[in-house]
Amino acid sequence: MSRTYLRDVRFWLLTAAFTCFVAALVVPAGRAVRNGIDVVVVVDITGSMNTRDYGEGGKSESRLDAVKSALRQMLVDLPCQSRFSLALFAERRVFLLFDPIEVCSNFAPIADAVAALNWREGWEGDSHIAGGLYRAITLANDLHVDLVFMTDGQEAPPLPWSGGPAFEGEPGAVKGLIVGVGGYALSPIPKYDNNGREIGFYGPDDVLQESRFGLPPPGAEQRPGYNARNAPFGDVHIEGNEHLSSVREPYLKELAQKTGLAYAHLVGEPEFLAALRAHATPHPVNVMVERGSIAAGLGLVCLGCVYALLPLLALSTPGVWVRKAKAALRSRRPMAEAS
Repeated sequence: MSRTYLRDVRFWLLTAAFTCFVAALVVPAGRAVRNGIDVVVVVDITGSMNTRDYGEGGKSESRLDAVKSALRQMLVDLPCQSRFSLALFAERRVFLLFDPIEVCSNFAPIADAVAALNWREGWEGDSHIAGGLYRAITLANDLHVDLVFMTDGQEAPPLPWSGGPAFEGEPGAVKGLIVGVGGYALSPIPKYDNNGREIGFYGPDDVLQESRFGLPPPGAEQRPGYNARNAPFGDVHIEGNEHLSSVREPYLKELAQKTGLAYAHLVGEPEFLAALRAHATPHPVNVMVERGSIAAGLGLVCLGCVYALLPLLALSTPGVWVRKAKAALRSRRPMAEAS
């Protein structure tokens, strides 16, 4: 029996591939230490989060859909024994959907809750960002977890000239992240009827362009129609762009500085996950790591060499095409002589 196959590199590559695949089946899983995270994610579901200023390749995606995509990837990225909690923000309140639960054993219900996030779950049309953030910080402190607050930062109605409410908590007592959602350019906000059907976009007359709460701004007495008792803001139409929306990044950075949280702009899933890992409070957890995938990968590499790399190298070797042409001529010559 000829043993020339023992000198054939393909034989050894196939043997190595077989060995790797057997090893992938029998190698036991090992233990490794990872950094777990316990977090409550509060998602802004007010109307401006329907603005479609995300997406690639001509496909537009709403801010809320971009948030859901980032959270789905976050669930995949978190190691087992991390805990995840989800809450909604609308008006000035935060509604907790469920307490922090372990991500791996509860992956399906958590993913379903994230997928079901919808602006129709909102209970008010207003959006008091600062008030909602302060309540979210209190919630995270009560749950003993970090906070991720995801919003475009658009206050509705607009803040009064004197600014937003003061933060009365201890800055830095709760770790976490404010995530600014949305593009930097002003975009129209979709408008819906009472049945949830989109009917266009908000116009300048559909929303307040100036806050009419609290004390009037300095110089209001010079406005037409001013009356200190009945019309302290005057009777004048204020031009503005509150019917359009963009991420209010300077305002969100100001809130982050007040509360001791970090700030990150939602660009994509990798950037969001990197910011979360950088600013959350990690705790070591022991997780099971499958080692067989490495052996299986090596086996696929060996098969790729046999059926892809070696044939390509053979075709590129000088003289191969000449030998093939001579062989073809020799096979045709007996047929020609016979005719």
